[in-house]
Parts: sequence; structure tokens; C-alpha cells
Amino acid sequence: MDDVKALIRDVPDFPKPGIIFKDISPVLEDPAAFNAVIEALVEQARALGAASVVGVESRGFIFGAPLAARLGVPFVLARKPGKLPAQTRSVEYALEYGTDRLEMHLDALTPGTPVVVVDDLLATGGTAEAACRLVEAADARIVGVLVLVELTFLGGAARLEPRPVRSLVKY
Repeated sequence: MDDVKALIRDVPDFPKPGIIFKDISPVLEDPAAFNAVIEALVEQARALGAASVVGVESRGFIFGAPLAARLGVPFVLARKPGKLPAQTRSVEYALEYGTDRLEMHLDALTPGTPVVVVDDLLATGGTAEAACRLVEAADARIVGVLVLVELTFLGGAARLEPRPVRSLVKY
């Protein structure tokens, strides 16, 4: 993953002053790097025994869909409110300023299903925790949270305990 990490660029003061944004666009633009990421996620998901993949809107879809396809398991969407057409379950979570919600179709997961939650980046863990709560509310079982990038200094993995977190690149 050193080659992948080398492609991730820092964008200072985005989206606001003082933030250093980790831009994964160069990884997505490099077919070999993107494939390496997906293959590494496949290895992690297989080792964890995943039978379903939940992708967190929106960049979790980029990694989650090909991961599910390569595993041959269902891909389930965790989306912002009002984006899913059938009956949903909803979870509210805290942001730095205010709150947000994630939704998932009520019939998306079967109770007991081993699930990995996938996103591009783990920071404070709020969004990933909300996705995990949706999975758990469906009586499915979180076997892991998989991310490309983890900002370890923000403590997101600790917030998700005891759920296992696997990150490919750490800062």
C-alpha cells in the first residue's frame, strides 16, 4: 500500500481553513492503484467472513460496489435521507456542528448476516458508527469496518470498538 499512499495528496485549507484534506482522487485515476485497493479490501473482507457489504454514501460506494461484486455478495446502500425509494430505517448521528442521518432499506439485510461496512476514510468515526448501528438494528452482524484511509489521531477506530476496523493507509 506504499504506492497507493504515495498517490494520496494533501489539500490544505479544504473544505475550510485549518483542515488538510486527504484527496484520494489520484488513487481512483490510477487503474493499477485502484485495483490494488479493491484486491486488498477483498482479502480483508474474505478473512472476516463477510456475506454482505454496506457502502456509506457516497465514497463508500466507490469501494463497496466492486468489493461486493468480486466477493459475489450483496451490496447494500447506506444513504442520506430521502435517497432510497422503499421503506427505510434511519439513524441520526452527531457532526462537528449539528446532526445528520443515514438510512438503509428495511429489507436490505437478513438477520444474522455477517457484514462489512466500507467507506473511503475514517476520521472521528461518527458516520461509520451510524452505518454500523443501521446494520445492527437489522439484526445483522458487523464483522468489520473497512476503509482506505484512517486518520488515527482522530480516534475513530476506538469509537467503533469492539467492531474490528481495517484500514489500508494510516496517518
